[in-house]
Amino acid sequence: MFTNKLKSLWAGGKPVLNGWLSIGNPFTAEIMAAQGYDSVTIDIQHGALDYSSVLPMFQAMRGSGVVPMARVPWREPGIIMKALDAGAMGIICPMINSGAEAAEFVSYMRYPPHGQRSFGPTRAAIAYGGYSTAANDEVLAFAMIETQSGMDNLEEIAATPGLDGIYIGPADLTLGTQNGRLAPGFDREEPEMIEMIRHIQSVCHKNSIKAALHCGTPEYAARAIGWGFNLTTVSGDSRLLASAAQSSVSTWRKLMEQDASSTSTSGGY
Repeated sequence: MFTNKLKSLWAGGKPVLNGWLSIGNPFTAEIMAAQGYDSVTIDIQHGALDYSSVLPMFQAMRGSGVVPMARVPWREPGIIMKALDAGAMGIICPMINSGAEAAEFVSYMRYPPHGQRSFGPTRAAIAYGGYSTAANDEVLAFAMIETQSGMDNLEEIAATPGLDGIYIGPADLTLGTQNGRLAPGFDREEPEMIEMIRHIQSVCHKNSIKAALHCGTPEYAARAIGWGFNLTTVSGDSRLLASAAQSSVSTWRKLMEQDASSTSTSGGY
């Protein structure tokens, strides 16, 4: 039977840990998917990849049993439907600024009579038994709130029939609401930004949809779960690779400095 495991986790009162892929490579996707995430999202919007990378990345993730998702570049039906046909079990759509835009996005996610998705699940039908129109009840539609207009229309966006959740991108939310006063970034500590983030979460739950937050660290993600968020993304492949490489290089250089210092001071009289 074709089901979305994230819905089962939420039904059991459990939060979801989401991974993030910005490097267009199946092996990178396979590595990330094997690390224990509940879901992994391919970033088609800002990632160093295009659709030709998406399909093999989904295929590479299949063996780990994670729920594959995608963030699309825009509210455009073609790429949304192609990502779903490739096997995405959830779509994150950026820059949703009104209830009308949210409704349009949702319509691209569902087959008639609940939407206007065109039928042709080329890979999804192979990857998931019994896919067909059953996908209407299983694929997840997340709208991103990133602008002041989105905040102004938050209530009507959250009340959109068929919308499964709201995904917060803190960097754009900061840029879009603070008029350049604050630099973009994750893990906001400014009281006004925390208040805004928590307000979005509250409105989501009032409307019985899920609240998701993109985080930079597991510590901040744990705080967000404590606030009531249902899904948190923690960093991503490119940042994790850079961080691990930087740590390795830094440790090596410190050890070399220590060795050099030890050698220079052990020479006797």
